[in-house]
Amino acid sequence: MAPLLPLLCLGVAAAHLASARDAASTQEPPGPAWGLQGQPSPTLEGWEEASEWTSWFNVDHPGGDGDFESLAAIRFYYGPTRVCPRPLALEARTTDWALPSAVGERVHLSPARGFWCLNREQPRGRRCSNYHVRFRCPLEAAWGAWGPWGPCSGSCGPGRRLRRRSCPSPAGGACPGRPLEAQKCVRPQCPGCPDHTLLGSVLTPSSRPLPGARVSLRDDPDVVATTDARGAFRVPGVCASSRTNVSAQMDGFSAGAAQAQANSSVSAVVTVILHQLEKPYLVKHPESRVRAAGQNVTLCCKASGTPTPKKYSWFHNGTLLDRRQHRYGSHLELRGLRPDQAGSYHCKAWNEAGAVRSGTAQLTVLAPGQPACDPQPLEHLIRLPDDCAQPGGGPAYLNVGHCPDTPCPGTAGSGARCGDSPARCCSVQRLEKREVRCSGSLLPVKVVAECGCRKCLAPRGLVRGRVVAADSGEPLHFARILVGPEPVGFTSYQGDFTIEVPPASERLVVTFVDPSGEFVDAVRVLPFDPRGAGVYHEVKAMRKRAPVILEAGRSHRIPLGELEAAGPLGELVLPPGAFRRADGSPYAGPVEARVTFVDPRDLGSADTAPSDLRFVDGDGELAPLRTYGMFSVDLRAPGSAEQLHAGPVAVRVAADQIRMAGHVEALKLWSLNPGTGLWEEEGGFRREGAPGGGRARREERVFLVGNTEIRERRLFNLDVPERRRCFVKVRAYLSDKFAPNEQVEGVVVTLVNLEPAPGFSANPRTWGRFDSAVTGPNGACLPAFCDAEQPDAYTALVTATLGGEELEPAPSRPQPDAGAVGVAQPYLDRLGYRRTDHDDPAFKRNGFRINLAKPRPGEPSEANGPVYPWRSLRECQDAPTTASHFRFARVETDRYEYNVVPFREAAPASWTGDLLAWWPNPQEFRACFLKVQIRGPQEYTVRSHNAGGSHPRTQGQLYGLRDARSVRDPQRPGTSAACVEFKCGGMLFDQQQVDRTLVTIMPQGSCHRVAVNGLLKDYLARHPPPVPTDDPATFAMLAPLDPLGHNYGVYTVTDQSPRLAKEIAIGRCFDGSSDGVSREMKADAGTAVTFQCQEPAAGRHNLFQRLLESPAAVLGDIRREMGQAQSRALGPLRTRRGRARQ
Repeated sequence: MAPLLPLLCLGVAAAHLASARDAASTQEPPGPAWGLQGQPSPTLEGWEEASEWTSWFNVDHPGGDGDFESLAAIRFYYGPTRVCPRPLALEARTTDWALPSAVGERVHLSPARGFWCLNREQPRGRRCSNYHVRFRCPLEAAWGAWGPWGPCSGSCGPGRRLRRRSCPSPAGGACPGRPLEAQKCVRPQCPGCPDHTLLGSVLTPSSRPLPGARVSLRDDPDVVATTDARGAFRVPGVCASSRTNVSAQMDGFSAGAAQAQANSSVSAVVTVILHQLEKPYLVKHPESRVRAAGQNVTLCCKASGTPTPKKYSWFHNGTLLDRRQHRYGSHLELRGLRPDQAGSYHCKAWNEAGAVRSGTAQLTVLAPGQPACDPQPLEHLIRLPDDCAQPGGGPAYLNVGHCPDTPCPGTAGSGARCGDSPARCCSVQRLEKREVRCSGSLLPVKVVAECGCRKCLAPRGLVRGRVVAADSGEPLHFARILVGPEPVGFTSYQGDFTIEVPPASERLVVTFVDPSGEFVDAVRVLPFDPRGAGVYHEVKAMRKRAPVILEAGRSHRIPLGELEAAGPLGELVLPPGAFRRADGSPYAGPVEARVTFVDPRDLGSADTAPSDLRFVDGDGELAPLRTYGMFSVDLRAPGSAEQLHAGPVAVRVAADQIRMAGHVEALKLWSLNPGTGLWEEEGGFRREGAPGGGRARREERVFLVGNTEIRERRLFNLDVPERRRCFVKVRAYLSDKFAPNEQVEGVVVTLVNLEPAPGFSANPRTWGRFDSAVTGPNGACLPAFCDAEQPDAYTALVTATLGGEELEPAPSRPQPDAGAVGVAQPYLDRLGYRRTDHDDPAFKRNGFRINLAKPRPGEPSEANGPVYPWRSLRECQDAPTTASHFRFARVETDRYEYNVVPFREAAPASWTGDLLAWWPNPQEFRACFLKVQIRGPQEYTVRSHNAGGSHPRTQGQLYGLRDARSVRDPQRPGTSAACVEFKCGGMLFDQQQVDRTLVTIMPQGSCHRVAVNGLLKDYLARHPPPVPTDDPATFAMLAPLDPLGHNYGVYTVTDQSPRLAKEIAIGRCFDGSSDGVSREMKADAGTAVTFQCQEPAAGRHNLFQRLLESPAAVLGDIRREMGQAQSRALGPLRTRRGRARQ
């Protein structure tokens, strides 16, 4: 039934829309049937600050009965959190941005149900247009102060009292949290009842009985009973009508309590539920803040766990703050700030199971008169087009400036509430227009002239990707997605997903649950960019092993790891009678068992390993683990969906498979908490000798044995906490020139720790852990295991991807060059840098291997990276580009982008509102690409020139240029194709009027246009005005307003991240489909326009190159050639006329 869930949701949405057909609606007056100019709806103006508009949604296209934009369907496709529970209003516009009244169509709008337009209700000859809608949502409301406590409940004994608070929301919205708070209280002791009896039981939430639990009464702290094997207990002398509060305790569980209820005149019953202890974990970390001296600030910290942590401590620059002086709990409030209170702050939270430490927040306190934002912009170099470079020189760069996007202090009195995000940031205050002289033309550009404190763009961390099977690459259709323990949606049919990162998060723990049950739950900790740039991940799910049928009354041994070249690493031993149902009752029937093992001896299995191999140590800090294998256990009755429990079971590990010194003694068994993505200790191992306790013979294998219970948790790990830790510095660049100003942000860098075979560091025996990080403006620092004494005790394989594209590191053949690799000698030799193709040029060049040699004190060449000691994370993060680091470069270096209004796609906060901005909306980015086929002997660069088309204020003005190098089709010799970006048509940033961008496509060679996609040509003809196409060497059009697809050769993707939108659109363009993805060019699929190109004569440059080098001479040559051609054409005509006169 699980695969039918999305269809059921769609059925509900369809039924909802069907019921909407008879709903009453207000008929709008007729208007003109077409036009590009839109206008705001007069009924939607004048809203207060307590509400805001969502982004635009479009889930249906007109056809059949009409156009239906159901709220239920929007929540299904876009996610349940994209629209608030109770929208205040709804606005609808056509995809040409016209209101329904402007096109003379009758429509129905309901904020609670959505929008619908019926073809049968339209004037004769008209059908419904294609509409998109947006909703008005109230902002989150805030609670008022708590009221006084009420009276104590009950007539005697313990009770409780309540207090209330109200939610004064101007928009009528609900406040987060509860309006009631309870507190314990005690009245005079109740009289006893010697003839009465209290009967009870102590259970887990799954109804499993807990024998040996200690029971006490709230008014008597002594233990009055202990539960038996069935979890039951009996206490005489408790009055049946007293409603006594009963508590229970048991090792490994949090204390629980319940109130007894009378079931007869002389007896009462009670059931106490105990939850297994769970270490605390942070759900909200303190955030950095900027304040002026004298202002107030509130830092917030929130932890969860079982039981819920109640004790918090706050630290300033590593020093514990006095609790009585600051009166803090989970929130730290500082009033009347002084400069000496600036610095780093973090919190710790405790419960019965342990402690956890938060991330560090920086508090900046500005002295009186100190500006929060320097009006002088910082340097930001952009590369100019090639025709703007100096003759004989390299690329030309221009400093367009940028503002640091740091928070500014709020107004006096702000910051008193927990969670207040910065309202103002240091951003662009003023732009200046300039012109750059290039070959034969002037290039317009706008540069940052002044920075100032302005309203912040709220950062929205975004993670997008695809879930596929590790063995076949097939997508996981409609897999359930959970962020922590909370379900947030499903993957698409193609396995795609988009997740918005919750605010104040440092770890994004995501679980993908396959509805078919054929794959192990994929629990991943996905790195993200907290500044709001999107990050792409490909998640590989591991298929479960084929089931085996076990008899519950017999003993069974299931091998762990079955590589062809090596025996099992260990085995899982299930004794007879070990199986139980979830309620604790014995199970005696057949058992369908599927035990799936992630074997580190198989280097390809690292992609499928769950979580990120971290645990919370005794100090409350996240610490890394080194794995020797992970396994998933699935036990069911045949044909049943219910999971069976088992225990105690034994896990036996072959000691000869653990070769690292000290690891045999340190090996422990761990289980994964899927809600936190952290591993929690289950127990240790003991050495098992030969049978009978004698000494093992040489030919006998020695095993390490551990025991565990298989209950709710099903993912286990054989791990060792490792103390030899370092950080590795990695940067990504736009090209293999590794220019410091061309660093690429948002690249996912992955480091896999390898344990080498002795004497063969290039031939690893097994992998031990893996880590990923996202590059920021100063690269990324990846944790790794390292050793100071033995450089190759641990080695690492490092790779990098950007939106599915693999980046290349610096070469190492025949010998690594320190200048190219980015690491100084002799440290480079000690690290043993080798690119993956070092020994075989046929191998992929997508990574490098190094020895993780810890820097030695007193060695100057090892003092500045690229490997840093574990306690030097800040030095690694703040290292300048001149310090040693490893490097990756994009392979697709033949792509070039130029924007008149500069914008750093990796930093969405750098967006500036301007009519010439390439991206008009900083909250939603729409990327458009045209697929251009090239028939010719080589690859060619194709340029798109984008200027204002139909908007009166931008008409003829340049938005930007895009260059893309065509890619050969491996299946079609002599054919290549380029995916060229163009500026989408639509509203400009003022949201007042649309512009259909004038797009001109120009291959840079001796090329002429030979074909245009028929559907695209027909669409452009039906959406005037047409663009003259007299020049056979180009293709020009007014950009369509509709999101056309691969049948037109146009690829459009809308996303909250510009980079992700472009990468997805490029993948579809390569594939030639509207929903696929490929990195191999299919030149004949889904093309928009075709050009025929040929090589110029030997020694003769093509027209484009000649125009760059000498535009005046080239124009003179063209005039002469045109004059000669005209003379040749008129010569015969004059001769014929002369003969006629004769």
